[in-house]
Amino acid sequence: MLRLLASGCARGPGPGDDSSFGRFGPRRIREESVMLRTVNPSTGALPFQSLMVADLGDVNVNLYNLQDSCRRIQEAYEKIVAAGCIPLTLGPHREGWPLSCPVVIRHGPVGLLHVDAHTDTADEALGEKLYHGAPFRRCVDEGLLDCKRVAQIGIRGYSTTLDPYRYNRSQGFRVVLAEDCWMKSLVPLMAEVRQQMGGKPIYISFDIDALDPAYAPGTGTPEIAGLTPGQALEIIRGCQGLNVVGCDLVEVSPPYDLSGNTALLAANLLFEMLCALPKVTTV
Repeated sequence: MLRLLASGCARGPGPGDDSSFGRFGPRRIREESVMLRTVNPSTGALPFQSLMVADLGDVNVNLYNLQDSCRRIQEAYEKIVAAGCIPLTLGPHREGWPLSCPVVIRHGPVGLLHVDAHTDTADEALGEKLYHGAPFRRCVDEGLLDCKRVAQIGIRGYSTTLDPYRYNRSQGFRVVLAEDCWMKSLVPLMAEVRQQMGGKPIYISFDIDALDPAYAPGTGTPEIAGLTPGQALEIIRGCQGLNVVGCDLVEVSPPYDLSGNTALLAANLLFEMLCALPKVTTV
């Protein structure tokens, strides 16, 4: 079966975006992607020879109504997934909740590989339950995740409590702190994650702030002592052969990095996700 890879984004600040600068992220990632080529010599992947790949443009969100924005995103992705496409999304911030819904409708509750500095499982902010720090809490509430197949990698930062990961672990998530990744290869970790995920569908969600701001300063919520680009590649390449049914990369904010390096890094990570999709030929 011929598959179409959809690359889309939310136009404007987007639902839950904590910095309006994030709206420039997808455009700048597209610009930096011209530096990429079609073959991955490191993994032998030939994505453009294996899949039909297309950029489907932006989802036109409602900047004045968060709930309506989520509805628009969900409706757009329902069409993409119904057509047999595997979406790779460029987002100003994580729209993981509405994006997951059509994926789940097609594939059932999915596993999740979540690479981020933050867990994104807070319950609410200022009385609002739908915001950028809570998408995966809402996914749990809606039964969208296979919680025993959730791995969160790169988590770090200060907190208002001594046990900020209690909720995640109580749900069965595997939480891998950034400090447990320092100065080591993540290939052994990914071997364990692969076993955890098995052959069932998984969704990859990658927040650029998982990386140390020395490498990716162009984000609205930087946290020190993060992952390296090499570790990011090990994580994504470790997904090759898994049943990946969708991916996103979020929170690139170009005005915080005028060099463009953050967007260039994001473009490369998205290419690696493309190379890791099912039915991509390797040589």
